[in-house]
Amino acid sequence: MASQWRTDKWFVSPWNYLPEVRANLNLPSRVEIHDVTLRDGEQQAGIIFTKDEKIRIAEALAEVGVHRIEAGMPAVSREDTEAVKEIARRKLGPKIFAFARCMKEDVDRALECGVDGVVVEIPSSVHMIERAYRWPLEKAIERSVEATRYAHENGLYTVFFPIDFSRADFDWVMNLIETVAKEGHMDALAVVDTFGGLAPHAVPWLVQNIKRRINKPLEVHFHDDFGMGVANTIMAIAAGAEVVHTTITGLGERAGNTPYEELVLALLTMYGLDMGLRTEKLTAVSRLVQQITGQEVPWNRAVVGKYLTKIESGIIAGWYRNVYESEPTLLMPYVPELVGQEPADVVLGKNSGSESISIWLSRIGRQASEEQVQQLVDKVKERAYAKHGLVDVNEFRQLVDEVLG
Repeated sequence: MASQWRTDKWFVSPWNYLPEVRANLNLPSRVEIHDVTLRDGEQQAGIIFTKDEKIRIAEALAEVGVHRIEAGMPAVSREDTEAVKEIARRKLGPKIFAFARCMKEDVDRALECGVDGVVVEIPSSVHMIERAYRWPLEKAIERSVEATRYAHENGLYTVFFPIDFSRADFDWVMNLIETVAKEGHMDALAVVDTFGGLAPHAVPWLVQNIKRRINKPLEVHFHDDFGMGVANTIMAIAAGAEVVHTTITGLGERAGNTPYEELVLALLTMYGLDMGLRTEKLTAVSRLVQQITGQEVPWNRAVVGKYLTKIESGIIAGWYRNVYESEPTLLMPYVPELVGQEPADVVLGKNSGSESISIWLSRIGRQASEEQVQQLVDKVKERAYAKHGLVDVNEFRQLVDEVLG
């Protein structure tokens, strides 16, 4: 019988759905993805997207069903401007945003691109304003008010984006935000953890206290320097945040941003929150970006790793043989096709056992005694050690010939 925690597509912990566990969750009825791959993702050292590559990625995100795409920062270069303009012109489905500094000139460039909205940034911590930017505090306030008001007057949906929000003095940064809301404009506020220094247990407190001070939709933009991006974003959603900033497979400045694949899958299976995305396309989009950037992610990367569904352990090969065809979620927490992955498969290596050998013998149409199977186990292990990797089918055939004749 299907339940929220166990369906024909996933099997997670039933404890996730206990009433006492979910008692304090304040999940919104709808959560949107604001993808920043084409802007913040490109800020990862060594990453460059051409205009055509940005368009390809935007089209792929649109096919997934992502709600908003931050197509770039027009002020960066002429090619960035042209890319943002072309993505907006194509009307792919998602709302298209540009990123801007708190300057009327940057807002003008966004307007020229024909975007739906603009994310307007400003340093928000005193140490960042005074030391990194070397501005008087009044300058940050004045620029924020002027730029956001100008964006609003020209019809852009305006997201106010205070850099280094999570390390600022709370009263100072909230006074800045309230001033901008009253004297300038914001349609939404981004809660920005620029350096990934928020811990999950602090996020609900932060979101709830912001909501007490300002009645605006909240968006969260969390970096992954301590590996907390997904957890922090989920905690923010559970406290009432409505828009999440993410990148494809966590691309981004330093350790990157919140990876949308892991976030979307966790919300769907562990929280019962369906964001309406075509999850079967997640792996393909990730591999498109890996191909464009030339940067391969770890083979066991959650959701999109290329060896995620490969089984080397002899013990788990036995599980595979017994249950995968009838109950695949006994072997893994979600079926591979849910995220566009290849079906589970047994491979041969140093950790293989007799079950693995039996499966591979069946594949090549050979039979062996128990003693011969054990000889093959030993030979496969030896070959794996020698090559420091997996044994392929041609090597296995050769080993079988050596043992069976």
